Amino acid sequence: MAHFEIGTILTIERLQSIVSEKTSLVIPEKNKEKIENCRKYLDNIVSDGKKIIYGVNTGFGSLCNTIIPADQLEQLQYNLLMSHACGTGNEVKPEIVKLMLLLKIQSLSYGHSGVQLETINRLIYFYENDILPVVYEQGSLGASGDLSPLAHLVLPLIGMGEVNYQDKKTPSKDVLKTLGLAPLKLKAKEGLALINGTQFMAAYGCYMLIQAHKLFKAANDIAALSLQAFDGRIEPFHHLVSDIRPHNGQVFTAKYMSNNLSDSECMKSKKEHVQDPYSFRCIPQVHGATYDALAYITKIFETEINAVTDNPLIFPAEDLVISGGNFHGQTLALALDHLALCMHELGNISERRLYLLISGQRGLPAFLIKEAGLNSGFMITQYTAASMVSINKQYCTPSSADSIVSSNGQEDHVSMGANAAIKTLKIIDNIAYILGIELMAAAQAVDFKAKESLSSKSKELYIQFRKQINFIEEDCMMQPLIAKSHEFIKNYV
Repeated sequence: MAHFEIGTILTIERLQSIVSEKTSLVIPEKNKEKIENCRKYLDNIVSDGKKIIYGVNTGFGSLCNTIIPADQLEQLQYNLLMSHACGTGNEVKPEIVKLMLLLKIQSLSYGHSGVQLETINRLIYFYENDILPVVYEQGSLGASGDLSPLAHLVLPLIGMGEVNYQDKKTPSKDVLKTLGLAPLKLKAKEGLALINGTQFMAAYGCYMLIQAHKLFKAANDIAALSLQAFDGRIEPFHHLVSDIRPHNGQVFTAKYMSNNLSDSECMKSKKEHVQDPYSFRCIPQVHGATYDALAYITKIFETEINAVTDNPLIFPAEDLVISGGNFHGQTLALALDHLALCMHELGNISERRLYLLISGQRGLPAFLIKEAGLNSGFMITQYTAASMVSINKQYCTPSSADSIVSSNGQEDHVSMGANAAIKTLKIIDNIAYILGIELMAAAQAVDFKAKESLSSKSKELYIQFRKQINFIEEDCMMQPLIAKSHEFIKNYV
C-alpha cells in the first residue's frame, strides 16, 4: 500500500494519485512533536487562567467578549460542533468529503492549531477506512472558514451526526460502537480548530481541478477530430502565429494541436475555403486562455492546501496566540469564479463547433443523418448542448462579488467561496456533457467523409469512442448515448 507523509507538500497531481490509490497517511515524528508541543503550550495557558484567548476561553463570533469558566471549556467545544452543524441541500459527494478529511488532517499537522494528536489520528482512521461523514452543500459563507460543512465533517469524532460507511448511511455512534471506538473528548480550542478553515472550498477546488485538466485535454483532442471532420485548415496552429503573441496557453495549445494533426491526410488536402470560423480557427487563443487560467488557479489551490487556515493560530516558540483571518476564503472564491468562467468557455466554443458540424456545410449532410427530414439526426443534441451552455452562463455570475453581514456585524465581510464552489461543480459536469455531444457529432461526421484520413491520434480517439457508441444510421433515443458519451469524457485520460 502506498503511503503519504502528512505535512509533506501537496500538489494537485500528488493529490490525484493519493485519492486514486489506496493510500495510508503517516504523521512524521517531527510533526507529531510540533502537534504535541502546541497542545502542551495551550494546556498551560488554560490551566494558568490569566490570558483571555478567543475561542479558547471565550464565546465565538460576536460573543468573543463572553468569558467561559474553566470547568465549561470542554462543553464549549461540544456545543460549538452541534450548534454549527446547520447544513442543508444535497449531500456532498463522498469523493469530496474524503478530500476534506485529508486537507483538514494536513492543515492540523503543522502544529499551529492546538489539537490533540489523538484527534488527528481519529481523522486519519476515518480517512483510511472510508468512514465518510455526511456533509451538506449549503451553509458556508466562506469566511470564518467553512463552519457548517466542517461541523458536519467532524461531528462523528464525538459520536454525533451520520457517516457513509460500507455503502450505508448510519448514525456515527453506531459505527463507532461497531468498531470498538469511543467518542473523543475534545479539549479547549479543539472544536474551533476543527471547524475553522477552508477545507470545504479547497476540497471542491482540488476535485474540480483534477477534472478540469482532464477536460482540457479532451477538449483539444475532440476539437482536432471535429476540425478534420469539418475539413478545416492547419495554418492557425503554425508556430509563427503564436511566436508573435506568446501567451503560454496559446503556445501550448497550438503546439498540441499541430502535433495531434501532424500526420493527418485531411489537413493536407486542398481546401476550397480560405479560412475557418472562429470556433476552429481560434482554438489556440480560446483553449489557451483556459490553460493559462488553470495554471493560475492550480497555484492558488496548491498554496491553500499546504496552509494553516483555522483561528486563532498558536506559535509556541514565539509565545504568541494570534487571532487572525486565515480562514477567509476570498482568494479561493475569486479563483473558483475564475475556474467557472474558464471552463465554461471550453463548453461555449465546443457547442459552436457542434453547431457547424450539423449545419450541412462542407460536404456533411444536414444534422449528420441519412434521409434528413424523415430523420432529425443530431438536431436536438445541439439544443441540449445549447441549454447547458446557457445555464453555465448563469452559473458564471460571480459569487465572490457578494457579501452578507453575519454574527451581529463581527463577520462583516464574507467571501461566498462555498457557493462559488458548488455552482462551479455544476459547470464542470455540464462541460463533460457538452464535450461528449461534440464528440458524438464529430465521430458521426468522420464516418461520412474522413475516417481513413484522420491523424493517428484522432483515429485512436475515434476507435476508442466507437467501442462505446456506434454510427447512427437512423433516428434513435439519443439520451442513453449522451449518457455513455458523458461517462467516456469523465473517464478521459
